[in-house]
Amino acid sequence: MHRLHDGTEPSVTTHTSQHDPTKEITVKLTGHNLIRLAGLSAVLAGICYVGVGLLHPANLPASVTTTRWATAHLLMCAVCFFGLLGMAGLYVRQAVRSGWLGLAGFVMLSLWLVIVMGFSFVEAFLLPQAGTVTPAFIEGWMGMFNGTPSTVNLGIMPTLWTLTAPLYMLGGLSFGIATFRARILPRGAAVLLAAGTAAAPVAALLSLETMPKVAIPVGLALAWLGYALLTERRIPSPQLTDHAVAATA
Repeated sequence: MHRLHDGTEPSVTTHTSQHDPTKEITVKLTGHNLIRLAGLSAVLAGICYVGVGLLHPANLPASVTTTRWATAHLLMCAVCFFGLLGMAGLYVRQAVRSGWLGLAGFVMLSLWLVIVMGFSFVEAFLLPQAGTVTPAFIEGWMGMFNGTPSTVNLGIMPTLWTLTAPLYMLGGLSFGIATFRARILPRGAAVLLAAGTAAAPVAALLSLETMPKVAIPVGLALAWLGYALLTERRIPSPQLTDHAVAATA
């Protein structure tokens, strides 16, 4: 190191990165607001799913042109849209503690919502118009749900619908168990979600009019989880940096 003319050594100034706790708080608050919006979406999805269970008519060709049919499937479209947003928030809130089981449940339920969205869109906007034109297509479409053979080639649709059952049951069961173990969101809602989705096969033992009622417990569980996420209060605590500590010393 070179010395100055007066024999002293030059001072070396080091520039360290300044940590702004205000920005950190802002980021945390923004993230918290997004989580709350996801909670609201989950509440809306749950309420709409309860409405589907209460309003959905029997899967019969005669139901396609009714107001209840259109209303139920419009609600199901809303369930899929808000459900995807809500599930994202529910998973992110407990991602670390829910582990791989929570991730698996989140992925399966999200995929179920995406597939069901396509079916619900067709049932809400296309089937009512086709009901009086191509009755064979309507009967074949209903056969996917009732187990009756179809005289019309529906392509990949029956295979996709077959996939929705394991995605729904295994996804809800996995996510419910992971939520119960994470101990962040209400454990009662987690039990209701797991039990409600696992009990889906019971619908096969019910009448066509009663079958949709199986969705009600799952809708209540989703709304319960969303409400907990929406009303949760989390106050971010700023971390003191070395510069802040030195300034207050």
